[in-house]
Amino acid sequence: MTDVRALAPTADAVAGGPESPAGPATPATPTGPTGPASTAPAGPAGPAGAGRGERAAGAAGLVGVGLVAGGICSQQFGAAVAASLFPRVGALGVVSLRLAVSALVLLLVCRPAVRGYGRADWAVVVGFGVALAGMNTLIYQAIDRIPLGTAVTLEVLGPLALSVVAARGPGRWLWAGLALAGVALLGRGGFGELNAAGAGCALGAGVLWAAYILLSARAGSRFPRVDGLAWAMTCGALLSLPLGVAGAGGALLDPAALALGGVVALLSSVLPYTLELLSLRRLAPAAFSVLMSLSPAVAALAGYLVLHQGLALPDVAAIALVVAASAGAVRTVTASPPATAPAPAPATKRRTRPRTGPRSGSRTE
Repeated sequence: MTDVRALAPTADAVAGGPESPAGPATPATPTGPTGPASTAPAGPAGPAGAGRGERAAGAAGLVGVGLVAGGICSQQFGAAVAASLFPRVGALGVVSLRLAVSALVLLLVCRPAVRGYGRADWAVVVGFGVALAGMNTLIYQAIDRIPLGTAVTLEVLGPLALSVVAARGPGRWLWAGLALAGVALLGRGGFGELNAAGAGCALGAGVLWAAYILLSARAGSRFPRVDGLAWAMTCGALLSLPLGVAGAGGALLDPAALALGGVVALLSSVLPYTLELLSLRRLAPAAFSVLMSLSPAVAALAGYLVLHQGLALPDVAAIALVVAASAGAVRTVTASPPATAPAPAPATKRRTRPRTGPRSGSRTE
């Protein structure tokens, strides 16, 4: 369904979705075709050269926004296609097909190494895969019971809670209050009317989404490129496959089901991964995360256009509140000052003095 964008073990990434590639390959600062704008040499062109650099940075930012928007649309419309596949193989079958095809593509493209890793590294991969499989299983169970936009709105509360915890200052409680107001609107008639099982699955997927963010960051620091994601996806596929076979049986091998499963994997995993990697070369992680907070709104649109799921005005208002809370929480986190303390000034001064000979101004008699 949705994919987590774990750029760092903080809430800078929480507005993204699961299954997004993380790790050293993604730059932490926005870059353009020739690298960071701040590294452009100052030449005789003066202000004209600076103006060209700003225009180039602005163009790169616009391209990055377009790539993020394309990735969001691909993910959510892929989820809508997955929901249309439920009558053929069930929600568990769709999860198995999606993860299996995605893992196969990642293994073929990335060809991750097996050797050179310890038990702690593989423990992170297994935890990453468990979170990935559980998150996708729960969100597809939710989509099978409640509208797509509502399911994604409830799911995003997990990363939103991570943002609120990571933020500092009283502003974070404003975003938490907005999110709670949105949830209250969604369940205004009681979650029994909304389908309690579907709402519970969506909330559970949100908890696993937050866990996915933290584990994705750890995998990104231990494995190069997206190798950790490839192995985690393989682990998730192996975990979900028995459930899919038990639920769908031979229907998983139906040509039409396999074709639709391939489309779901392409729209929900392969294409978004590519677009996200390209966008992160042009956008700062904070801007990327804020844009990803639009996922619930796009999911509601996909549910309306593909699945003909209408939303009442209060539901639309609830989604808008959660989107605003997600964007605000991410902005609050990125605006917070770093917690690292600067090095003591005296120590720096001492290191700059010569290590041999008398100190300046000292007595030599």
